[in-house]
Amino acid sequence: MGDHIGAGAAPKIDPCAASIAPAFGGNARRGRWGHIFAAIDLGTNNCRLLIARPTQTGFRIIDAYSRIVRLGEGLAHSGALSPAAQDRSIEALIICARKMQRRGVTRGRFVATQACRMAQNGLEFLDRVHRETGLYLELIPPESEARLAVSGCLPLLDPNIPNALVFDIGGGSTEIIRLHRHSGGFHVTAWTSLPVGVVTLSERYGGRAMVEADYAPMVAEVRNLVRPFAESACRDLARTKSGRLDPNLVQVLGTSGTVTTLAGVHMGLARYDRSRVDGTYMSTEAILVESHRLAGMSFERRAANPCIGPDRADLVVAGCAILEGINQTWPVDRLRVADRGLREGILAGLMDEADEDARRYRRRPVDAPRDGAVDEVLL
Repeated sequence: MGDHIGAGAAPKIDPCAASIAPAFGGNARRGRWGHIFAAIDLGTNNCRLLIARPTQTGFRIIDAYSRIVRLGEGLAHSGALSPAAQDRSIEALIICARKMQRRGVTRGRFVATQACRMAQNGLEFLDRVHRETGLYLELIPPESEARLAVSGCLPLLDPNIPNALVFDIGGGSTEIIRLHRHSGGFHVTAWTSLPVGVVTLSERYGGRAMVEADYAPMVAEVRNLVRPFAESACRDLARTKSGRLDPNLVQVLGTSGTVTTLAGVHMGLARYDRSRVDGTYMSTEAILVESHRLAGMSFERRAANPCIGPDRADLVVAGCAILEGINQTWPVDRLRVADRGLREGILAGLMDEADEDARRYRRRPVDAPRDGAVDEVLL
């Protein structure tokens, strides 16, 4: 199920790793209120952690961590995760494990995505992660990645607009999801995963050596990748006479480092501020202006921007090209920016599962033990 570190007996945990308590026993009767939750997302570019406590309205983040590890560096050319990229990721995961141990995390889900899916040594790397950190990372398919991202973003969707397009520009892939509101909530009606992300696209066009002339070909490449999904699953989305999506019937939301970085740059923030970026709206005009301005800059000028920095300076232009390719397919007046996604979706799912465990615990046989003996309690 992926709702705790491993099936059956708890694994042997390294001294540096988080010790995740069993998800059942005494905590089971309290549901989500008996746990501190954690979510790890190891992607092609970043390793991210959130630790949270439940609240009456959702959850409150009590600790977080994010590091650019570039796990997928060189993967498109070699087909494998490099030793250096693995080492960087292991170092970040050890920090995650220590944070979880200090915070007393009792329930977590830890996932790996596109880089590990693509790499010929992806599963071997995940075995190494377990040996050196004590953490089991679950390799999830693109559909699960897309659904978790949508789940994490749902609070930002306007319930009065019946259709939505949500996109998540990752390091190695880009997920696009179409949703429709019915029966009181939004439901996924179609999705696709494009085999292109900021790391893979940037490397293909030269990385730090990328020049402004590379930008238009990148946009065209993305537009061609998006076209089949647009023609098959999104042909009927309502448009205005100008050809743009009708804002009264269709909303667009982006969740990724690309859109949050663009928002921070557009706001002129002296340093990135999630509280100001998450949930804000950006006009298409502003997106295009900032994207083309960044594409025309040198690597050094982009790196000097406090919302970009040297770790993202060679990736942000590729992200802008992916965003513009999507926007050329579905022109809109504005999109909503989400600094949330997969990890928040994981946390919401873990809390729902903890509540379900509590309901199952209360339905146990009268003579069942109250603690431990999970197989006997949860029939």
